[in-house]
Amino acid sequence: MIRRYFKFRRWWKWIFISITSVFVIVLLLPLPDPLFQQNYSTVLEAKDGELLGAKIAPDGQWRFPSSDSVPQKFEIALLHFEDEYFYKHPGVNPVSLFRAIRQNIEAGKIVSGGSTLTMQVIRLSRNNQPRTVSQKLFETLLAIKLDLLYSKEEILNMYASHAPFGGNVVGLSAASWRYFGRPASELSWAEAASLAVLPNNPSAIFPGRNENPYLEKRDALLDKLLSKGIIDSTTCKLSKAESLPGKPIKMPGLAQHLLFRSAKEGFDGKLVRSTIDFNLQNRVIPQVERHSQELDQNEIHNAAAIVIEVSTGNVLAYVGNSNNPGDHGQNVDVITARRSPGSALKPVLYAAAMDEGLITPKQLIPDVPLIYQGFSPKNFDKKFRGVAQGDQALSKSLNVPFVNLLKDYGYEKFHQKLQQCGITTLNENPDHYGLSIVLGGAETTLWDMTSMYASLTRSMIRYNESDDSLKYNIEDFHANTYTNQNWPKYTCQKEGIIRAESIWYMFKAMKNVARPEEWTGWQQFESSRDISWKTGTSFGFRDAWAIGISKDYVVGVWAGNADGEGRPGLTGVRSAAPLMLRIFDLLPKSEKIKQPGGTDHKICRLSGMIATELCHDTELMILPAYMSEGNQCTYHKKIWLDKSEEYQVNSTCYSVSDMVEKNWFSLSAIEGWYFRSYNSSYKQPPKFHPSCQSDAKVTFMELIYPKKFTKVYVPKELDGSPGQAIFEVAHKKPSTTIFWHLDDQYLGSTTTFHQMGINTSKGHHLLNLVDEDGNTLEQRFEVVSK
Repeated sequence: MIRRYFKFRRWWKWIFISITSVFVIVLLLPLPDPLFQQNYSTVLEAKDGELLGAKIAPDGQWRFPSSDSVPQKFEIALLHFEDEYFYKHPGVNPVSLFRAIRQNIEAGKIVSGGSTLTMQVIRLSRNNQPRTVSQKLFETLLAIKLDLLYSKEEILNMYASHAPFGGNVVGLSAASWRYFGRPASELSWAEAASLAVLPNNPSAIFPGRNENPYLEKRDALLDKLLSKGIIDSTTCKLSKAESLPGKPIKMPGLAQHLLFRSAKEGFDGKLVRSTIDFNLQNRVIPQVERHSQELDQNEIHNAAAIVIEVSTGNVLAYVGNSNNPGDHGQNVDVITARRSPGSALKPVLYAAAMDEGLITPKQLIPDVPLIYQGFSPKNFDKKFRGVAQGDQALSKSLNVPFVNLLKDYGYEKFHQKLQQCGITTLNENPDHYGLSIVLGGAETTLWDMTSMYASLTRSMIRYNESDDSLKYNIEDFHANTYTNQNWPKYTCQKEGIIRAESIWYMFKAMKNVARPEEWTGWQQFESSRDISWKTGTSFGFRDAWAIGISKDYVVGVWAGNADGEGRPGLTGVRSAAPLMLRIFDLLPKSEKIKQPGGTDHKICRLSGMIATELCHDTELMILPAYMSEGNQCTYHKKIWLDKSEEYQVNSTCYSVSDMVEKNWFSLSAIEGWYFRSYNSSYKQPPKFHPSCQSDAKVTFMELIYPKKFTKVYVPKELDGSPGQAIFEVAHKKPSTTIFWHLDDQYLGSTTTFHQMGINTSKGHHLLNLVDEDGNTLEQRFEVVSK
């Protein structure tokens, strides 16, 4: 009895030593962290989790990043097929191991591995090492350690994410999409069973081939689920009637450009839950494709569109390029490509100039020929209007008034303002762009443009809705986002980058942009959208832009050729605006943006400036104090006429008691000369009576070209002989005769059309002009060689 007792103690001692040794070995064995060091596909989802697209992993495998959980149907099917005691064993099932050893001995070869799911996870993480006894022992020990360190749910998720499902499909999520075209959470019992049996022998049974053994395994698993009471007989019968998956299905490609962009911007190999609205994206894509097909008839092959939610800056729809047949640069993400915006930046200058108190919303801006440091802008219609009210200059997209406005505002300041508003592509110093920056001389992106206009809208709306109307949220000016990022808490400052009142008047002027024919008379319909919008057309008809803004959304559209080829008729109004307006028809209707506070001011209807006592035709306009200070009308002047009101007079030649006092709207000679062709009622002040001497200096003539201190280049003809530089002057009385002199030498005279060809030597010269009434004009200029 005593001998048996000591023998029993020795056995338990060795058992204890063995178990302890195994435990120590398990603790000492290294387990990689992370366990799987593999490349993953980049996966892009909509905000509701719908799959938008996926990019294959660098090793050529469809391997989605690990998900958070395993769908219940697949888990039940998998465990009943692979490892029924998964939640009970410590990573290794001794019964299964001994059974596998017995089967292998009887068969004389390896026919069963006895592996648990935990052991299979270890094997998968080690890239399926050769099946040897030593490897099996090593994987068994690692499985025990894995079970100690991770929960059963985590281990199951590792298996589901890394198990092979045939071909280059790895993991449940990728398999579900490749074989059934939907997420694993939506699989039927038949589909879950079909996938559960695949990893067991993915090379022998594969969707599309060896279907008989594949079908037998699936149906056997369904019978087992029936016998366990997990599914009923009807479900089992219907599930068996479902066909097996066929050849792999193509992955969705609803936002391919955003998918590849996200991979470049730090999300490569990750699951990206975007802000895209799945339903809206699916509705915008056909609109872009249809519009692009229409443009394709004019050899315009590319189009892009983006929809932004104003309140958050979230991207709701992102179509980086159309997908027309042929090789036309469809892979280019035009939303992030640098292109010339044409006139699309004019609204920001208009708002910034008002914000500085430089102009009021309707103030007249010169629209006359301008040459500045070799830059000579023209309006799209090649005409000049003398002067144009600011809001009309914006709604009609006149180039020259905005270049004149920028000259007064300062292109250096405008360069900085654009950067503050969110334009990130201005990498050169302001002098590099000069005045051309407002006409498309600086490239930007559709992404930045929509970011900027969304920020301006957001800033104004939040200001209107703030309890403290003196505060702005500087963080309202941020870029769009296509992922669910948490922006910093808003910090307030007393004044915004551009104040709310200026932004509101900018939007008001943008509402009057003429819409394409399809939308003519939109104001008369209750269903019409309250949209402020602006187009842009780059030089050479290479880029067409349209940016539309409502209280809730900003829609940006670009059309053109990705390779930069220009096409006749490629303009913002014709090629981009129709698509932008159609996309707005897909969006919920927004409320009107309410006007920020201010006080009533009398505005001169003719000049658009704050009315003085000389302005008789006025209207009331709500303006903030910063716009009204120093902007009194300078166009209305008091003059004195004789009784017949035919001549101006003064006290040197006419009785004061007989003078007739008049308030007169008067433009400069050059402004009036062009203004008269559009406004036949405009009259210059009468000339002075011959017997009178004017106390006031009146400008009768003004040079269009050259301006003061201009350097003139005299071109050469094709045969190499010297050509002529064309000088031009405007006169208050076009029908008058002007006599031209150069360096005291008479050149000739002009009547009505006052242009003169000049050919002279290099150096400094003096031009002298005299009209038939004796009014003179002198101008010095310099001729330079090429």
